[in-house]
Amino acid sequence: MIKLVLTGLWVCVVTLASVYFSVQTATAPATSPDDAKKAQQEFVKGEAINVPVIANGQVTGYFLTRISFMMDKGKASALQPPLAALTTDELYSLLVGNKAIDIAHVETFNVAAFRDEIKKNMNERLGGDYVGDVLVEQLDYLSKNEIGSGEGSGKRTAKPVKIVQSDSPSAASPKPAH
Repeated sequence: MIKLVLTGLWVCVVTLASVYFSVQTATAPATSPDDAKKAQQEFVKGEAINVPVIANGQVTGYFLTRISFMMDKGKASALQPPLAALTTDELYSLLVGNKAIDIAHVETFNVAAFRDEIKKNMNERLGGDYVGDVLVEQLDYLSKNEIGSGEGSGKRTAKPVKIVQSDSPSAASPKPAH
């Protein structure tokens, strides 16, 4: 009789434990593939880059840019040549070679297409899926006439044309990789 009661208790304990763990597993938050991918990426802060705008054989102004990246952890430091040089070359290609931005019609500029183009070209040049996301921190235009108007006075009176507002991570974001 004692064996029968102990067997019944054992069955109850095993059943309750299995139900408990089944409920815990079923209600656990599912990790999305995007969250898993973001956990494997790190923020790589870009450098400020000035790209000249050339028209009719003369410099007419400058793009003031800062592009940062979300990259796979550890890959940014192993790049040859360094990421800053590749970014500078890519921005020169897009802004000077392809004329991606029409200064006269800034409102028609497609930021999403610009980011996608940078991401696609950088990944092609690096030979893999290194760049996960492109963050445009600054993209302004400063004409040469505005720069020249402040000469000699020592004061900067020129105000750049904001093409893109910053979409960089907040100050609480992780520190950039070096």
